[in-house]
Amino acid sequence: MSSEVRVVMAQINTVVGDIAGNGERIREAAEQAVAQRADLVVFPELALTGYPPEDLLLRPSLEIRVKAALEALLPASKQIALLIGLPVHRGGRLYNAAALLRDGKLESTYCKQKLPNYRVFDEVRYFAEGEGATVFELKGLRFGVTVCEDIWSPEPAAKAVAAGAQVIVNLNASPYHVGKQAEREAVVGKRCAENSVPVLYVNQVGAQDELVFDGGSFAMDAQGGVCTRAHHIDEELLPVTLEKTADGCTVRREDLAEQPAELATIYDALVVGVRDYVNKNGFKGVVLGLSGGIDSALTLAIAVDALGAERVEAVMMPFKYTSSMSLEDAAKEAETLGVTYKVISIEPMFDAFTEALSDEFAGLKRDTTEENMQARIRGVLLMAISNKKGYLVLTTGNKSEMAVGYSTLYGDMAGGFDVLKDVSKQRVFALSRYRNTLSPAIPQRVIDRPPSAELAPDQKDEDSLPPYEILDQILEHYIERDESAESIIAMGFDRAEVERVVRLVDINEYKRRQAPIGTRITQRGFGRDRRYPITNRWKAGV
Repeated sequence: MSSEVRVVMAQINTVVGDIAGNGERIREAAEQAVAQRADLVVFPELALTGYPPEDLLLRPSLEIRVKAALEALLPASKQIALLIGLPVHRGGRLYNAAALLRDGKLESTYCKQKLPNYRVFDEVRYFAEGEGATVFELKGLRFGVTVCEDIWSPEPAAKAVAAGAQVIVNLNASPYHVGKQAEREAVVGKRCAENSVPVLYVNQVGAQDELVFDGGSFAMDAQGGVCTRAHHIDEELLPVTLEKTADGCTVRREDLAEQPAELATIYDALVVGVRDYVNKNGFKGVVLGLSGGIDSALTLAIAVDALGAERVEAVMMPFKYTSSMSLEDAAKEAETLGVTYKVISIEPMFDAFTEALSDEFAGLKRDTTEENMQARIRGVLLMAISNKKGYLVLTTGNKSEMAVGYSTLYGDMAGGFDVLKDVSKQRVFALSRYRNTLSPAIPQRVIDRPPSAELAPDQKDEDSLPPYEILDQILEHYIERDESAESIIAMGFDRAEVERVVRLVDINEYKRRQAPIGTRITQRGFGRDRRYPITNRWKAGV
């Protein structure tokens, strides 16, 4: 009997709800793993349904569809053992499970023991907790099975080792946020050291609504050292060779995929978020308003990198407050990136609206109403193009603006996907500079000029908001770290600015609730992470 066991970690991109299609993707990956001379191929958590399936798990036909897909995969297991994430009904309860298929039959099933119920996760809503360990033997080596959150607690891995496991396999659907890969490897390293066994960590890739799964699958030795690592973001079948020893096994060291710098991981996540949302939902392409400002410029670059220039249309919709610089820069961006570019003036429509409302507005001073009308006219134009051409409207608001309500309902918020929804203004600048290191995309003066919505004469964002370098710090403390206004003031921030920003965040929940979804890159995005009541009298001072 060979002392080597070859495992392929299948870092694949599945589609939620496409159970038959996901099954076919699993079968194809298994065939490729056979060609790599593998003995076992391991797939991500809930790979058969896609993750997270949410209330699809409550559909009566779920069990029927999963069983049919599993049955179709049994022939593949005659050539190679498959370990697949899937939901399993047992005794009237539903479990987040991993099934071992071998020799043409379902050999064993492990049920996830630790169910995450925080941030973007709500597995307690759907699943029951599993109990006990599942260990299987392959060519004399004993494998223990865990699923995702299990590895973040000591008990499941310890149970598997106590049951005889010499190596732990962990199936994951672990979403991306800044710094997540380092967190994963630190936690898994602890489990290795505690139990003196290697761990194979298999993660999925691709995007599902606001979540991005960034891969980075890896194998660690019993001391917690990374022996091999898959690429960030990309689909990959990563082979791992385990060598059986007298007291366990070792992991053969292979090439390590380089871990990209932070800005690169963020940018890649945003690109994948757009690509998968557009493609998985069947849109022909995207359309966005190109203002000459930095937010729309970065959004355009991300859209082109995600879909190709031929599937992107940019529309400049000038008004009398639009500067010549904005017109020039928007045209330059479109030309540089090679997208379809149109210019549609909103002045005739604004004049028509003003005339129609003249009796209603008689005797009333000009105010933000007229600014919002400009934004809403632009939203109507973009949505009309969307309807006619089958394009998704990408909105361009950033997290800083969304936080304080510096946006117009049914105006610049009109659309299907907000690319920068979880990207602060300071990160927008940093990402724009990063994107220009890859190839020319955003004119330098767009990065250098003071941000402006150009809805009024000589308007600047800082006329209405604190400087972004201050605003973004306050928002990070209040939103992402859940710190109170008083604790932020105690850090040295101006009391009046903090109280104003906190109030703006709190009173604009109603806008965010009606905003399009967008890719999550932080631990507290405006979406599944943060669910605040619109109507409330909570005081944020302490």
